Parts: sequence; C-alpha cells; structure tokens
Amino acid sequence: MIVRAERLTKKFLTATALDDISLTIKAGCLTALIGPDGAGKTTLMRLIAGLMMPTAGSIEVLGMPTAGNEQTIQSRISYMPQKFGLYEDLSIADNMNLYADLHAVDRSVRRERFERLLSMTGLTPFVDRLAGKLSGGMKQKLGLACTLVRSPELLLLDEPTVGVDPLSRRELWQIIKQLIADERLSVLVATAYMEEAERCEEVFVMNCGRVLMSGSPSTITAVARDRCYKLKTPAGVPTRILQSILFDDKKHVIDSVPEGEGVRFIAQRNVEREYFTARLGLTVERVEPRLEDGFMILLHAARSNATAPLVGLKQLSLRGDYRLSTEIDIEVRELVRRFGSFTAVDKTSFQVRRGEVFGLLGPNGAGKTTTFRMLCGLLPLTDGYLSVAGVNLRTARTLARLNIGYVAQKFSMYGNLTVVENLTFFGGVYGLSGRTLSERIAAVLDEFKLLDVKEHRAEDLPGGYKQRLSMAAALIHEPKILFLDEPTSGIDPLARRDFWRQITDLSSRGTTIIITTHFMEEAEYCDRMMIQDRGKLLVLGTPQEIRRRYGSSISTMNDLFISIVEGARAQ
Repeated sequence: MIVRAERLTKKFLTATALDDISLTIKAGCLTALIGPDGAGKTTLMRLIAGLMMPTAGSIEVLGMPTAGNEQTIQSRISYMPQKFGLYEDLSIADNMNLYADLHAVDRSVRRERFERLLSMTGLTPFVDRLAGKLSGGMKQKLGLACTLVRSPELLLLDEPTVGVDPLSRRELWQIIKQLIADERLSVLVATAYMEEAERCEEVFVMNCGRVLMSGSPSTITAVARDRCYKLKTPAGVPTRILQSILFDDKKHVIDSVPEGEGVRFIAQRNVEREYFTARLGLTVERVEPRLEDGFMILLHAARSNATAPLVGLKQLSLRGDYRLSTEIDIEVRELVRRFGSFTAVDKTSFQVRRGEVFGLLGPNGAGKTTTFRMLCGLLPLTDGYLSVAGVNLRTARTLARLNIGYVAQKFSMYGNLTVVENLTFFGGVYGLSGRTLSERIAAVLDEFKLLDVKEHRAEDLPGGYKQRLSMAAALIHEPKILFLDEPTSGIDPLARRDFWRQITDLSSRGTTIIITTHFMEEAEYCDRMMIQDRGKLLVLGTPQEIRRRYGSSISTMNDLFISIVEGARAQ
C-alpha cells in the first residue's frame, strides 16, 4: 500500500472537510477520486502530500506517517494542484528549469528528461514560447511536465483536465498512461469526468467528506444494474424537453440526460419500464449501466435534498409547439477578428433564433472565446457584420449590452458583498431601482433557491450556490439573450442537472441562450451547435444532424467532437 488512512478527519473552523474516513491506495495502480465540489478530494490530496496535518486520525504515505516526515515524503512524490503555478512571463524551457531547480534535479539528467517530457507532451516546437501565450490545453501539459521534472514514486493529480477540451484531455491521458507503463508510477487522480475514472483500476466515490463506495469501475457501475433505460425523442420535440419531463418526475426517476436521438434515464428502485410506457406513450428500451449511473445513484442516496423539485418552472408536455421562432436574435456574417498578424476568427457566419439554445464549441485555442466575447460586445470585431437583438455591435455596443445577460467562466461576483448586495449592485448597473429592483431581487432569489443564503457573503458560498448567484445576477434585468461561458465547469453534477432544467425553462419562455462548454454531453441539450477550430467554422447543425453526417456509429458526443476536429486538421 502506498497510502493508508485510518479514521482520518480534517476540520476548518466549523466546516468538516473529511469526516472519519479510512482507505488504502495500492502501489503501482491508477486510482481515481470522484465526487462533487466540496466532497473532500483536494483536502485528501493535500494531506497525502504533507501540506497540512489531520485534525484526527492517521495517514501514512510511502510507509511512513506524514507527521514529522513531510520533507522526506515531498522529496519522493509529485503533486499537480488544480491551479498549477506557471510563470507566464517565462518560456516553457525556463518554467521547467525553474521547477527542476526547486526540486534539486541534477543538471546532468535534465536534458534527457526534458527532451522526453517535451516530446510526450508535444511541446518541443514551442519550447521558447512564453507560458502566458499558450492555450489552456498546452498550459495543462506544461504543468504536468513541470510536475514530472523528476520521476516520483507517487503522482497526485487534482483535476488535471478541468477546463480542457476533449482532444487535449485525451492527449493528457495518453501521457499519463505512458508514464505509468514506462516508469511504473503510482497515480492518484481527482476527476470530474466519468470516462476518465473508467480508465482507472480503483475508484473512490466521495461526498461531503465521506467515502460512499470504493472498488473497480465495474463494481460501482453494478449499483445501477437493471435500472437504466432509454427513450427515443418524438419528432418535433427537442430532446431536452423529454429529458426535463423525466427529470421533473422525482418520484419515479433518479437521473435523466440527453443521449443521441433520445434520453437515457435511471429509474427509482422498484419502478418498472411499463410505468414510463403508459405515461409517455413511448417505447422504453433497457440499456447497460455506466459508471456515471452508479455514481448518480450513490449521490442521490447520500443527499436528502437530491429529490427536491425546482420551483416556479413551466410545466412541459410532449404535445407542446416547439418549433423554433423565425425571428433572428443574433446575425453573424463573415466575422473576422485579428490580433496583429494573427487571425483568431476567420470569416464565420451563422444565425441564432429567438428562444434557441445554441452551443459554441471547439478545442482550446479554436477562437470560440474570441467569438463569444465579440457576441457579448466585450471585444470589437475587425471585419464583418454582427447584430445582437437587432442592434449593430459595430456602431452601438453599449445599447446592445442592455439586452444581454452574461455568466463568466470564472466567478465574477463581489466576494465581500452578500448575495442580496450583489444582486442590488448588478440590478442598479442595468438601470433597475426602487420597487422594480426589489421585486426582481425577490423573484431571482426564489427562482434560483438562494433565499437561505441571501445574507451570506459571495466568497463563502459553495460552488453550486456561486453558479446560481451568477445566473441570478445575469437575469435580474430579464435580458432577451443570455451568454454562458463554461457555466458548469467545476460544479456539483446534481447542480449541473438543475442548471440545465432552468436553461430549458428559460428557453421555453423565449430567452435565447448561447453557451460554451467542455462537457461534450451537454451539447446534446442544444437546439443547434457549431464547432470551430483554428478560427474557422467546421460544422453547424442540430446534434442529430451532425451525428448522421459525421458518424452515426460513434457512440459519444466526446468521440464525435474529436473525430470532426481531427478530420478537419488532417485535410
């Protein structure tokens, strides 16, 4: 065993991050920690690394207690935290040399080690480029290379692929697998992606500081045996509508997600498929469970409020009229954005209709963030035509912003203000005051379930509540169009499901949604999506159209995305 914990507890003032957990991690294995935000994954890793001491219980690493042996343990392990400290004004080579100096790596071994790491990460051609000029995926690869300037006995990776596109995620995992094979590393990785956890030999499911279950991926998957089903979406009905109808049926359904041309769902215990056939009039197909299905069942069982219905949502029906509006809310023609001699967006054209959910996807460095910022009026275009809510952004960006709500990728509320104070401030920015402002604050507090934390400071909120506050602030002035920049990155999977139910509700009421995401399965919620790479539009259409056109046999949206991008690059 490379790690052994006995009745391990860690408290921070009144908060308990780890609550009396016992576990062992095998040497020479790839082990995963999965769980929602606040589960205790990062705290456990920091205890293993000897960066903090437990409040109670014991922990041994490499056969020795961490207390009193911190320096010895840290000299034999490597730890890559979520926010790895790259020096953006230094080149790739300088960053690697700096970390080699910090770890006292002998200069005689650096050249061979560096050449191998740079080759594995694909960074060799960019060795003199400043770290601040790298894409998100390249920064993660450089962080991993800096972490591995020496060969450790244990490698700790805390969500190494968060905020990274599927192509870069796959490349990072190829590097990790190769290191395990070549150097027989023991690796402990925390991840938000279930397909990554499925690659591991053992998985620990954590929630609220406790271990809910551990075992092989197949052991955890078996929790959902005989409870997983799939329905095909009726013609003319958006997949997210059927998903929402199932999601709202808390008495009979644990979880539901769009998948391909239908919806995959998990039934509550002892609920048979005949119930769903009778209620919806659709053919129900039983499907094999996945790791994520077992994970969601465990989370729901651990949380008493997991089945609490959302309030104030519009009731949905399969018989509704879900045809897209003919009114155009966003018009983009031959859009170009250059930075000096570099073209970030190259003659992109598309339209977004009123009430549509539109996905803007692409690898890191594809130009989607630049496109997104131009659509929001945060960045001027170099050439082309762009109108938002009927306003030309070349001539009236300030006016256009009055019709826009924006949720940034990084939490951008004022941390030292309370929830109500933040909402009051942002409402005032959008011109609301007096009774109108008070009524809108009361409405969004109720809609986003923030009443119980309305006097809490924003910086003290859990991740899921921060995301709700960001949404409430963006919608307080009831904008026509809502822009969401990777809004579900790093939040609780249960909160992610609630988030998409609220997006479906907003869309059904006429709000137009533009969203970027690195969770490719979330693209299935969109009416249409576009994929960009290297500044150019590669594909535009509904998820179903794109599947049929580019590979109906490809099982996941993740794999479809990779296939499209790699195919375009090969040409």
